[in-house]
Amino acid sequence: MVESKLRYEECRRQRLEENKKRMKELNLSNLAQALKTSSPKSSPVRQVKPRSRLPLEPSTVPPRRSSRVADKPPPCYKEVLVEPLGRPRSYQRRDLLNRRYASDKARKYAIERAGEVQSGLESNLPSFVKPMLQSHVTGGFWLGLPVQFCKKHLPHEDEIMSLVDEEGNEFPTKYLAEKTGLSGGWRGFSVDHQLVDGDAVVFHLVRPTEFKVYIIRAHDMKNDEESEEKEEDLDVTPLRRSAKRTRASNSVPLINFFKAVSS
Repeated sequence: MVESKLRYEECRRQRLEENKKRMKELNLSNLAQALKTSSPKSSPVRQVKPRSRLPLEPSTVPPRRSSRVADKPPPCYKEVLVEPLGRPRSYQRRDLLNRRYASDKARKYAIERAGEVQSGLESNLPSFVKPMLQSHVTGGFWLGLPVQFCKKHLPHEDEIMSLVDEEGNEFPTKYLAEKTGLSGGWRGFSVDHQLVDGDAVVFHLVRPTEFKVYIIRAHDMKNDEESEEKEEDLDVTPLRRSAKRTRASNSVPLINFFKAVSS
């Protein structure tokens, strides 16, 4: 054991001496000392020149477009007002708590009267009857039209439709072809004519973009009933009066007869 340890120590010393000789030959110790004492040099900062911004000029090169939309017109991102700019009107928002709801009898009366008006119009021009609901005359003021009528007679693109009342006043409205209804401008027509729930409106298409409009009021039913009762009273009253007179004239001889008998 002692001899093996001695041999190991001798081998280790020999290797250390050999390593020291090699380090001297390669001058590694001086290089290590030089690296410790020398301070690292800072790299120079590269100065960046500021870019001069030139004013933007409209490009003459046409923008790149897909071949699928090359033959179509370029899109327009300009805002388009839905409601046409007509004569200025100021409307107050209706009180939704004070809505008028028509009875079934009044609603039926207005629809029947509208049917009579429609039957008297020119048959070669199309027309339809539209009963008014709360959504048509309060709140959103949106009027949906019959789909089949729109597809058959009205334009297939958005258009300005004129509503002409019985007095000849014209109201421009925005017709939305995809939704088949009147949007912008219908509110003004409804408020100006004081339309309420239960009224019926006859739309008569006199031109491709013009409706002649006839309004039948649901509350006119009471006026008609009162007028009919007055007419009945006027017809019956003369008969009653003549009957009373005949009774009175017939009673006079009988009274005289009883007086003579009693005397």
